[in-house]
Amino acid sequence: MQSRNRILDDAARVAGGALETLAGMRREIEDLIRHRIDMILANRDLVTRDEFDAVKEIAVNARTEQQRLEARVVELEEKVARLARTPARPARRTGSGRR
Repeated sequence: MQSRNRILDDAARVAGGALETLAGMRREIEDLIRHRIDMILANRDLVTRDEFDAVKEIAVNARTEQQRLEARVVELEEKVARLARTPARPARRTGSGRR
């Protein structure tokens, strides 16, 4: 019975060692894949999230300013149109105008 327990203990140790080896191999493979992906991405002309967010904010601000300026142009065009419809008043002369 003792030899049987010993065989089972040895088998359990071998299985445990194999699991540890497989876990180590898994970590190594994950690290290699992660490193390879990082290298591929580094070779691409990609922007970082911070750069993207900064450009997005600039675009939003530019769009807001464009809309504000468009409204101002419409307002000024309406003002010019109103002034163009108003009949011109003769200029006032000061003094007698005679010499």
